[in-house]
Amino acid sequence: MGRGRAQCTHANLAVNLATQVCGALGQRQRARHRLAGLIERVLVLPRAAVPGGCDFSGIRPLGGVGDALVREAIRRQGRWLDRPLAEEDPTHKQVIPYVVVRDGPAVFLMERTDAGGDPRLHHRASIGVGGHLNPVDDGPDPLAAGLAREWTEELDADWEPEFTVVGLLNDDRNAVGAVHLGVVFSVEATGRPLTVRETDKLSGSFVEPPAVLTKWDRLETWSQLVAAHLFGEPPEQG
Repeated sequence: MGRGRAQCTHANLAVNLATQVCGALGQRQRARHRLAGLIERVLVLPRAAVPGGCDFSGIRPLGGVGDALVREAIRRQGRWLDRPLAEEDPTHKQVIPYVVVRDGPAVFLMERTDAGGDPRLHHRASIGVGGHLNPVDDGPDPLAAGLAREWTEELDADWEPEFTVVGLLNDDRNAVGAVHLGVVFSVEATGRPLTVRETDKLSGSFVEPPAVLTKWDRLETWSQLVAAHLFGEPPEQG
């Protein structure tokens, strides 16, 4: 039993670090695993199986063909791994569907309140939501299933989103980024309302790009990389 507790503690530490780097990654799903005393299992893809490789930092655009190649790689070579093991295995990438919502030039910006459990995350900002793929997403297209689940869990909308692939997101500059791979999608709200579900922990609203750039230092790392891709370049420093 002591070994199990150690694994769960390690998993919780990994969750905190990954949340800072990758954004709002499926907090409800992780909470269910903790409450049930289970070790989360996540979908991983061998680094060597990532279409086009992982020798890049930031966003690498994907068209329809690239999107199909990623989904095929996941179907053929993806496998489920205990998350504590995945966090320590740089030969595999944990696949993270990550969605950014636009309304014309505006983007949906989320900011954490003081209510969250980890003070390091208070007032952090993000322009994307996403999370790990779990066995509940298993099927002919785990990426699509996980993407739809994360949308439903994290955001409240009375309309059906249409997901458009943007590209792969990679950042091997730190230990957490080295074991994660984002698949970034965009959704166009076209004036339709959108809110966050966990209003006690998050606030969310559509803002223009300059408002995102003024919060650059508070943006989570993946949100910085996505914002740099969407808006051209980060704000000038100094």
